[in-house]
Amino acid sequence: MTIEVSDHAPTSRSAEILTPEALAFVEQLHERFAGRVPDLLERRAERREELARNPKLDFLPETAEIRAGDWKVPEPPAALADRRVEITGPASPTKMAINALNSGAKVWLADLEDASTPSWFNVIDAITNLSDAARGDLSFTSPEGKEYRLRTDAPLALVVVRPRGWHLPENHVTVNGETAVGALVDFGLHFFHNAKVLSEKGEGPFYYLPKMESHLEARLWNDIFTFAEEALEIPEGTVRATMLIETITAAFEMDEMLYELRPHASGLNAGRWDYLFSIIKNFRDAGDSFELPDRAQVAMTAPFMRAYTELLVQTCHKRGAFAMGGMAAVIPNRREPEVTEQAFQKVRDDKSREANDGFDGSWVAHPDLVPVCKEIFDGVLGDKPNQIDRQRPDVDVQAEDLIDISSLQGTATMAGLRTNLYVAVAYTAVWLSGNGAVAIHNLMEDAATAEISRSQVWQQLRNGTVLDSGETVTRELVESVLEEELDRLRGEVAVDAYERFYAPAGELVHDIVLSEEYTDFLTLPAYELLTKQR
Repeated sequence: MTIEVSDHAPTSRSAEILTPEALAFVEQLHERFAGRVPDLLERRAERREELARNPKLDFLPETAEIRAGDWKVPEPPAALADRRVEITGPASPTKMAINALNSGAKVWLADLEDASTPSWFNVIDAITNLSDAARGDLSFTSPEGKEYRLRTDAPLALVVVRPRGWHLPENHVTVNGETAVGALVDFGLHFFHNAKVLSEKGEGPFYYLPKMESHLEARLWNDIFTFAEEALEIPEGTVRATMLIETITAAFEMDEMLYELRPHASGLNAGRWDYLFSIIKNFRDAGDSFELPDRAQVAMTAPFMRAYTELLVQTCHKRGAFAMGGMAAVIPNRREPEVTEQAFQKVRDDKSREANDGFDGSWVAHPDLVPVCKEIFDGVLGDKPNQIDRQRPDVDVQAEDLIDISSLQGTATMAGLRTNLYVAVAYTAVWLSGNGAVAIHNLMEDAATAEISRSQVWQQLRNGTVLDSGETVTRELVESVLEEELDRLRGEVAVDAYERFYAPAGELVHDIVLSEEYTDFLTLPAYELLTKQR
């Protein structure tokens, strides 16, 4: 066997997951498909270079026939027909997985990506938990003796798994001497152990596909699904996947992405935070007209965000696919009723807009927000499982509408600079400690919001942005503010935690925001640091 694993025992049950047969399947996936990944990543880089020369995007002329064609994706399987509330969160630790399954949401996005630190322990523990969940016997007893079990008094959330994006490696696995592709490891292990069990129950396997930037990347996933179904003798089209439209380039290829994934396509999701990150990333050197104000000032009602979400609903429903709303980042605080009520109201406003725009469901990050989101969508859907039949012929989005950043009103502030640096360091530190989703100042932060934070600082530094305080963003100012925020964090966490996680996170953020070269993904250097630490 040409597949090698550097650590066969990251968890007490890893032997159940890293079986010779499962590893052989992962090896097959790599031998057939891994070679296409570098070419697709190189195509991303070439496209970015084109945007640096000419900051314009348009719909692809070579795929005009697909956009004009009269085609649809398959009807959803019964288990996936109603997605009005989806809760997101990591599949490790076990307690969080059980809480998500018991939350009352219709769907649980079991996340191996932005809300999960891809430590080898977390990857294998997540697959173990998902395998137990597929068989209905997931349980956990805390060190204090508290028992967590799957509820029997109401339906469990349907599991939809999100593997890692194409850019992330898996350093603990090599195939033919090459570092494995994280997405193929995640998908391969989950599919091998669970596809037959889930398909026999009519519950999948179902997936969310992140970070894609073109229809060619969707084509690769479709080929992988087709091969996997044949290899394990699963009926063709059993796999259904929802693609996140969370990059600005993908927003121009929504029809094409659904078309390429057609036998396995379920819908599209408006991944708002990564979408903002992608805008900053792609237009980072395009001047002031492409510079966003503070993140807190960028609402979903901004014209370019309205264009993106309305085009997504129109495209999905025209093709018979689900249009899924984005993450409400605010979270309740059970110790502060006022904060909780504010969070509830923000979620009500956000979900009301999505439901009335035609979305078929939306995301929340906390179990307490499930009833809030459900109430809003119940009010619009009633007894209907979705509103795919609601077409949006009134929507007319042009290419320039999607990149009309300059019409956004707002300012860059000193408070925003501080928040960006604080969040970038605090999130990276917690990520390095093994937790990929963390509440910071009553917002659920994951890799996407950390990416926005550090990218915005890089862009402001490059543009010489003048803040509301009258100060210009310079290297000296960023270093000074970063040091102050590190001092603040030093006073908020334990000494050993600061030295082990926050100090290296501070160095990492310092290096990437002040570097002349832009770092494509914060999680790439962070992953290298994570691997060395363990």
